[in-house]
Amino acid sequence: MMPYLVSEWGNPSSAYRFGARAKAAVEKARAQVAALVNARPEEVVFTSCATEANNTAIHSALMANPAKRHVVTSQVEHSSVLHYCQELERRGYEVTYLPVCSEGLLDLNQLERAIRPDTAVVSLMWANNETGVIWPVKAIGEICLRCGVLYHCDAVQAVGKIPVDFTGLPIQFLTLSGHKLGAPKGIGALVVRDGVYFHALILGGKQEAGRRGGTECVPLIVALGEAARIAQTRTYDDWARIAAIRDAFDYEILASVPSAYRNGAKNTRLPNTTNLGFTGCDNDALVTFCDRNGICISSGSACLESAISPSHVILSMTRSHDKASESIRVSIGCGAKDTCLQALTRALKQFTQTAM
Repeated sequence: MMPYLVSEWGNPSSAYRFGARAKAAVEKARAQVAALVNARPEEVVFTSCATEANNTAIHSALMANPAKRHVVTSQVEHSSVLHYCQELERRGYEVTYLPVCSEGLLDLNQLERAIRPDTAVVSLMWANNETGVIWPVKAIGEICLRCGVLYHCDAVQAVGKIPVDFTGLPIQFLTLSGHKLGAPKGIGALVVRDGVYFHALILGGKQEAGRRGGTECVPLIVALGEAARIAQTRTYDDWARIAAIRDAFDYEILASVPSAYRNGAKNTRLPNTTNLGFTGCDNDALVTFCDRNGICISSGSACLESAISPSHVILSMTRSHDKASESIRVSIGCGAKDTCLQALTRALKQFTQTAM
């Protein structure tokens, strides 16, 4: 990023040589992001974040079919999808929020029944941001294809951790986020299937081939491209090591802490994520205790961390306000060591013994 922060000041939309160098850097990053998800570079639209990308995808799908005023999503989506859909309802649209089972899985038969002739788009995530539970995106996409409905997939948690093949999947819109890959916060991308009608959410100049107005943030775009390149160098063995550390941590906690239980399917989840509940323990107090011990965990999505209400994801899975108020999310970085989880294990044991 450094050259584009301290010396390369060119505007990539300008014709002069400084602008051309910046433009070349943007296009290199576009190709790097495309390579990570097996898309064509021209299908990648840079955004300020995944929230903007999610909003843009749903907006574009609705503008493609103005007469269709129905959206299908789930109760456990990220707030950037749920809150946008709630705003659509205030504008007169109808939204179906599909429930999930106790393991966080979706009923595909229920999905197919929810799609109507006036459904414009189905917006369902690839992997849940609180539990890590993975959904069968190919099967979801095939249902949408069969029903003639556009499919938007929020793949923020999946990209960089499991294989993502945009070209080989029946998905029209796919969202990814820079800070989930190691890039700075404030950069994301929306991958749009070539040939699919697109309507920009942010209007202005002709940047991003007219798909997103506003001067490009070259340093952050370059950073996302480099993060995508680095993510491609990681292998299955790298993430299998993280999954093994996570599984050992789960086993130790569930075996030694009587109040502990797991939220979400054990086997169909991301390699780096686990969600645990502790009966009778306040999750906010637990997060604070761990923070004081130098360990950062969360009680849900960071985008809702200041909310008073408990996790909407766990609430949807368990139908229990108490369980949603006593659960924590643990996300493990690709460079984590066993000692990281050992420290968390000690902290959780200490807290639960005191609390009980």
